[in-house]
Amino acid sequence: MNLLEVRQLKVHFPLKPGVFGRTRGYVKAVDDVSFTLEAGETLGLVGESGCGKTTLGRAIVRLTEPTGGSIWFDGEDIARLTRADLRARRRRFQMIFQDPYGSLDPRMTVENIIGEALDIHQLAASSSARRQRISQLLMDVGLDASYAQRYPHEFSGGQRQRIGIARALAVEPRLIVCDEPVSALDVSVQAQIINLLQDLQQEHGLAYLFIAHDLAVVEHISRRVMVMYLGKIVEAAEAKTIIREPKHPYTQALISAVPVVDPESKRARIVLPGDIPSPVAPPPGCPFHPRCPRAEFPRCQVEVPPLRLVGPEHSAACHFA
Repeated sequence: MNLLEVRQLKVHFPLKPGVFGRTRGYVKAVDDVSFTLEAGETLGLVGESGCGKTTLGRAIVRLTEPTGGSIWFDGEDIARLTRADLRARRRRFQMIFQDPYGSLDPRMTVENIIGEALDIHQLAASSSARRQRISQLLMDVGLDASYAQRYPHEFSGGQRQRIGIARALAVEPRLIVCDEPVSALDVSVQAQIINLLQDLQQEHGLAYLFIAHDLAVVEHISRRVMVMYLGKIVEAAEAKTIIREPKHPYTQALISAVPVVDPESKRARIVLPGDIPSPVAPPPGCPFHPRCPRAEFPRCQVEVPPLRLVGPEHSAACHFA
């Protein structure tokens, strides 16, 4: 059963000011994105910096307001909810942020950082129950309960991220959007955090939307993977399928850049020309055609390729996939 169903989601930011304060155009950060996420599943989302991954994640939990489309969570379109109605339902979906240094209030103790959510949603019957719940959450993420009285600056990056995870878990959510939760951490700490997330998923039945730019990390933790380029999903498939049999030229280029451990393995590196185009003025037709080694003109310049099935549970937005 689908816990989350996103339909034709758009997030366009207006560019101002123009003449007389008029809108000069729009940054199409997320442009017509659709996907589903099952309860207890991990769905990976990868792409270059600036492709719209974080904006998509923030829009799903309504930290960024969508411009169009719908976000069906547990049978309800949360994109249509008022702020008052959304607040009551927000405990069911939470977010872990990329920066473990900037996402925690330096003026608050760990107890108050985690306990704030308990207070807002009235999840602790008494002050003793609140302290007990916070202690349990800290132990669940691998931290000592005595850390509750410390401040964020007293912790390492990995420990801070564990505190962020505990904060997200405090309200017993069903979905957590993980916005590059390990990209700012050392490699050894990354493995610990990923293993922690997997253990918590099994224990609490959590669903994750796992956003990252590292395909190797996403392959390890995700059942399915979506590849995003310039605000659009260009390929989606099971993790093993997308690594072994990528269909979209952009996905092929991403995979060619992943380091190979086996020195006997030979993988040709695909170097894409130019930079990712601006979402303010995306190219007509296929958004990838200015950098695509397989582009054919004029078709790719004019016709937008739909995201279509190219195999069992495997979709790609390419005319030649």
